[in-house]
Amino acid sequence: MSLPLRSIPPIHALAAFEAAARLGGFAPAADELCVTASAVSHRIRQLEARLGLQLFERTPTGVRLTSAGRRYLESVREAFEMLAHGSGAMAAERERLRVALPPTFARQLLMPRLPEFLRRHPEVEITINVVVPLVNLSAEAADVEVRWGDGEYPGRAVRCLFDDELVVLASPACAAELAVSRPEDLARAELLRAELLPWRTWFSAVGVDLPEPERGSVLNDLGMLLEVAANGLGVALCTRRIAAAWLEAGRLVPLLPQCPPSPLGYWALTGMGAERPLADAFIDWLVDSL
Repeated sequence: MSLPLRSIPPIHALAAFEAAARLGGFAPAADELCVTASAVSHRIRQLEARLGLQLFERTPTGVRLTSAGRRYLESVREAFEMLAHGSGAMAAERERLRVALPPTFARQLLMPRLPEFLRRHPEVEITINVVVPLVNLSAEAADVEVRWGDGEYPGRAVRCLFDDELVVLASPACAAELAVSRPEDLARAELLRAELLPWRTWFSAVGVDLPEPERGSVLNDLGMLLEVAANGLGVALCTRRIAAAWLEAGRLVPLLPQCPPSPLGYWALTGMGAERPLADAFIDWLVDSL
């Protein structure tokens, strides 16, 4: 039968008693508990009054346990050990989720939203690894992997996180200088290149017969691509959702009105066939929050 809480001595008084008994005095117990020696003495007197027992003998040279104190110390230590064991067991039961994702997705889309997921799932410990989004590069031992690509990943369960559109972007100063009014005008612009998103994707979608640029800076991260463009070093092609922070800040502006759907995007991958309730819950939340 469980005891009512009002019959259990305050935990701070029990902690003061155990520390004083273990360390042999009120002063060292106070140092360990980060309180004053008088506070330790007061807590132990409260405990003695509550129990109707004298737990320590006070002497000019210090304190020592009474026979009642020694017996009570065994009970207190047993109770503390049970609490420690229970806390360790609960910690061991926390669910762990390992997520691997590209750096720009992590910075721009996940990090601002992650506190909400952890508030909803306080029992989850999440480990995040950033991986470079190159073809056939996979993060080992990830429960959920976010990849940039076309969604063709044989042997994996795949889910599209959101649809997006392609936008041609430049800094306001660069846009004013170029005065681009039609897609063909891009032939005279400095086009920033990214292996992740070739210009031919946009050219083909808007019906423009321009070749893939063979000169200009090459970036393997969309965030770096946008930052270079924002500093006026060229024209970038990116998806609107990834570029949202730069657009909202006015550091980049759309150069042309043509914004076709992007054939590439972000996909959440998990193992095929195995039960994965936490991974599925994380992906559901991600889709809903993006």
